[in-house]
Amino acid sequence: MPAMNIDPWSVVGVLAFVVALLISVMIHEAGHYLTAKRFGMKVTEFFLGFGARIWSFRRGETEFGIKAIPAGGYCKIVGMAPGEEVAPEDQHRRFLSGTVPQRLIVLGAGSFLHFVLGFILVLILFSGIGTVRALNTVEEVVPCILTQGQSECAPSAPRSPALSAGLLAGDEIISVRSVGAQSEGEKMKWGEIVTLIRASANEELIFTIDRSGELLELTIPVASRTIDGQSFGVIGVVNDFGKVRLGPIDGIVESATFVRDVTTGSFEALIKLPTLIPALIDQTFGGEERDPEGLVGIVGVARTTGEAAGSERLDTSDKITFFIVMVAGLNIFVGIFNLLPILPLDGGHMAVAIADGVKRTSARLRKRPMPEPIDVEKLTPLTLVVVVLLLSLTVLLVIADIVNPVRLGF
Repeated sequence: MPAMNIDPWSVVGVLAFVVALLISVMIHEAGHYLTAKRFGMKVTEFFLGFGARIWSFRRGETEFGIKAIPAGGYCKIVGMAPGEEVAPEDQHRRFLSGTVPQRLIVLGAGSFLHFVLGFILVLILFSGIGTVRALNTVEEVVPCILTQGQSECAPSAPRSPALSAGLLAGDEIISVRSVGAQSEGEKMKWGEIVTLIRASANEELIFTIDRSGELLELTIPVASRTIDGQSFGVIGVVNDFGKVRLGPIDGIVESATFVRDVTTGSFEALIKLPTLIPALIDQTFGGEERDPEGLVGIVGVARTTGEAAGSERLDTSDKITFFIVMVAGLNIFVGIFNLLPILPLDGGHMAVAIADGVKRTSARLRKRPMPEPIDVEKLTPLTLVVVVLLLSLTVLLVIADIVNPVRLGF
């Protein structure tokens, strides 16, 4: 039997992902722990994992430790259900003794820190490590503007506007403006430059360029190119690409945009989740190719991270970027998923707390005695249904990720 060839870097990638995931779980539970302590609630246990206790220590009234099954973690706060036995001296420190806003803050703190962690990770990437982006530097000035279907310049083809105007490889385009417009003196991003050029077919634009430290202005008539019936402006340049580290302000803005976009995408994915399950079943047991845009479980994400780490097509910077983006995106998704208003998720407990608040407000307005908190243990049958559905989906994803994993072409 031939020996399996396992890339050690792939193993490192998988292990790094597992460690990052466990750290994320620990940070999530730390959100519950810190806010509960802040409001005077008693926290008796803070564990990473479930099952048999492997190692623990006690600090104050809380036992911290690790358990055998690394499938999550928990923070045990006394008095989360009305029927729970609580020592008389701890009655005022029950979870249910807190106000509704306090309970909501404690329950939502874990998900909030997932968003914070995702934001911090991409901020480190954008402002600390840097990402490959389109630069304003001209890498090549093409000799002519090709029409649709052409692959090279004909001998009689007119020269490209950039070549005719004297633009050179190595020039850095600082800004572009219409003839007659005042220069704002600010450096434009490459995307802004391209947008203006494409919208200015058959017009003249003034380019401010930096050529070896000397600022020059070139007036370039923009040519028109038509592809599939759509016309847009071109001048005949190819820009360069390179690693860029953003400043603090731009880094914060782009990080916030990343979190917003991933949050939006995660919401859309959760809404479409039921409709994606039949396709996942067909791909798992029917031999169809996995859809990279479809459902992927933790095993699949870990496997993909390992493949990226062992890929020869990616350099070290690309691997680090991929890893950070994956971990940041996963944290944001988990943060949103955990806020779904279904038990046993935190969002389900938050929905119960809100219902408690509505009941209390109604009783106060009607000048009636304060009602007892909603007993989540009475909702156990509904909770069990949700748990069975989530476990079934988890098992299906694990089987799919092992039998027919997603391939991203690394």
